[in-house]
Amino acid sequence: MAALRTPAPFVSVCATVLLMGLALSGCSGEGGRNDAAKSPDARAAVKKAEAQPTAPAPPVKGDDFGCLTPDQAKAGSIVFKSATGSLTGGFLTGSGNTGIVLAHQVDGNVCQWKDKAVELGKAGFRVLAVNNTTGDAADEIEGAAAVLRTEGAWKLLLMGASKGGTATLEAAAHMPLKPDAVVALSAPETYGPMDALAAAKTLTVPVLYMAGDQDGTFATAARELSGASTKAPENRLVPVKGSASHGVALLAAPDNWNTVLAFLKKYCT
Repeated sequence: MAALRTPAPFVSVCATVLLMGLALSGCSGEGGRNDAAKSPDARAAVKKAEAQPTAPAPPVKGDDFGCLTPDQAKAGSIVFKSATGSLTGGFLTGSGNTGIVLAHQVDGNVCQWKDKAVELGKAGFRVLAVNNTTGDAADEIEGAAAVLRTEGAWKLLLMGASKGGTATLEAAAHMPLKPDAVVALSAPETYGPMDALAAAKTLTVPVLYMAGDQDGTFATAARELSGASTKAPENRLVPVKGSASHGVALLAAPDNWNTVLAFLKKYCT
């Protein structure tokens, strides 16, 4: 019996399809993905890459942080070093011999303090609002204090809100050159590795604690931090009655802002 033979045109079509298939598999990413899925080493590399946290963008001089005007960014957006040498961004404004470092909450950046920074600058303070990105807010505050000293501030005040308040207390307790006064708004006793309660026990500078009395554990923390600040020459606790406002939001009420401002002015030059 004679062997069956495939017609020549059919062979030509099949060869063409096969070649096209090989070409497509080389250009598309599908072949690579399938191979990677079969390789334990490749899968491990993918998992490791996915597990790496996204590094924050490095600070840039002139950054507007999403809220500064072009003029403000050009004149006041700076890059400086934290106490451990990490680069940090911030907004510098105002003038005078009394410097104020402002530390923001965990859910914000420089913009949380922008309006108050400008207001304090107009009131005669030299202000540096820190943009916390390095993960060590207390070291950033200490670095900001050094910048203000260099800028001519021979008196120094620290003010922080929520996590920034915890960092402010931590920095005040450990800075070699102590600040002249501290304000902590809705500060928790601890935040990550920072221990504000331990810091408060060693604090030897005037301090004002403020929290809304309806702000849950933060109201309790303000009382306990104040109770621990037995070495502070002035230890002022301001529970804001009927308020659940938190951190910087407390200062939207004129009475609260005036209380804080009066405390700051008491310790300026």
